[in-house]
Amino acid sequence: MTQKDEIQFEKGSGNVFADLGFADPEKEQLKAHLAFEIHRVLKEKKWTQRKIGEVLGIAQPHVSDLMRAQPTKFSVNRLMGFLTKLDQDVEIRVRPKAGREAQITVQPR
Repeated sequence: MTQKDEIQFEKGSGNVFADLGFADPEKEQLKAHLAFEIHRVLKEKKWTQRKIGEVLGIAQPHVSDLMRAQPTKFSVNRLMGFLTKLDQDVEIRVRPKAGREAQITVQPR
């Protein structure tokens, strides 16, 4: 690469779903974080997809979607329910925004 060849880039917003133009990027990012936590817990448990389906009360194809990080097929409420079925606490905090744009975040343990 020569000095003439400059790499063009654009700084992201911090939410890939907003950068890609999703209609409700905050909700999609929240679902992705919740799905990641579900996946992490399930990997620790080393359960079969059949066992996961029994515990979560979903069919095997839905377990497969969940394990392939495709949370768009589930609501935020349902993903939080899966976490509680996996003996995880889900905490929601509401507070005034502090000099920045309002946001939704998930903090892993």
